[in-house]
Amino acid sequence: MNAARIERLPERAREVVEYRKSGLSLNHIQGCSLGCAYCIRHTYGLWDENQPVALMSDVEAVEELVNHRYFQPHVTPVQLFNRATEPFLPKVRPHTFAVLEDLDERELTNHVLVITRHQLKPYDIDRLNQLRHLKVTLLFTYSGIDDRRVEPYPSVVAAESLKLMSAPALRKYRTVLYWRPLVPGLNDTDEHLAAAHELSKHADATVFTGLFYRDQIAGYYKANGIPEPYEDTARRKIVPETLEQRVLDTFSNSSALFRKTSCAVSYAHGLPDYNGHYGIRELCDICPLSQLELCAGAHRIPTDEDIHQVARVLPEADALKVVDISERAAVVSGLAVEQPRYFLQHALGFQVHDVRHPHHANRHGRADIGWKEAAAK
Repeated sequence: MNAARIERLPERAREVVEYRKSGLSLNHIQGCSLGCAYCIRHTYGLWDENQPVALMSDVEAVEELVNHRYFQPHVTPVQLFNRATEPFLPKVRPHTFAVLEDLDERELTNHVLVITRHQLKPYDIDRLNQLRHLKVTLLFTYSGIDDRRVEPYPSVVAAESLKLMSAPALRKYRTVLYWRPLVPGLNDTDEHLAAAHELSKHADATVFTGLFYRDQIAGYYKANGIPEPYEDTARRKIVPETLEQRVLDTFSNSSALFRKTSCAVSYAHGLPDYNGHYGIRELCDICPLSQLELCAGAHRIPTDEDIHQVARVLPEADALKVVDISERAAVVSGLAVEQPRYFLQHALGFQVHDVRHPHHANRHGRADIGWKEAAAK
């Protein structure tokens, strides 16, 4: 993409390295042809970009990532092409491997999350197994949604890719069934839940989550006559209480179901949760005992001084104030945007919440929509 065209992109789209909750996200390839109605690209002003285009070379992009002020070698989890394209589209696939191999040649041991719903090939197994240092996790987005207005690209492709990539007994990468988005009335029948449970047997771990239903996505639904799943939009993902309980009931005999992406990824690699969720104990009531022990051993409650010491390298955290510290989380104020908070969270291995966006007990950091306690307020 030439400089003039890049300049016309929305400001956030020009930011090829951006912190998101589960990792520092690299997105120098933008544009996707899969057309999922709920795609996060709506919120970045990129929905009309339906063919992948590179903003810079892979070499330049990796340099920008590893030299970014938020990147910590061997610590910061990285997400690859999770915001603006599909990493295994034919035109994007070479860039995905180029970035992975460049990072691996630097002997970095960071988590790298690659989220896909596309068709993978047997030779992908061999190429991924050649990576020696990175902790790579393939997260296969699967919903079972068959309404082509919502999800034109069939979920069966992701299901078959998950089975293929999980099959080798010896492999260095890990696989996660990324069961999302769960939407009442769309893919929550008993048959849908049973199919996901059966598919989960192929993965190293399963994480379930709901729909990001932002204003831009709701506007697209309305403009295109797609049934609106909720009356309101929300900043966080929506998983109604009754739907979560049905998922837990369906997976009652599973030992590898998680509510949070970082929990599933960490479990798959035999490591404690890098997002430090352990203090929020109601999140952990479905975790296997072995994982609880790992996370308990790594759980360290930071002091006010610890938090300020980590934050001092960030100019945008100059106004940071620590409002409260408990076993559950540190609550802070004074951050104008979310990204510094994610940096603090990964540097400390401990939950850091913004006082403006409180986490309610048993809501698991999700939207209030669909929870009885919220309706009563």
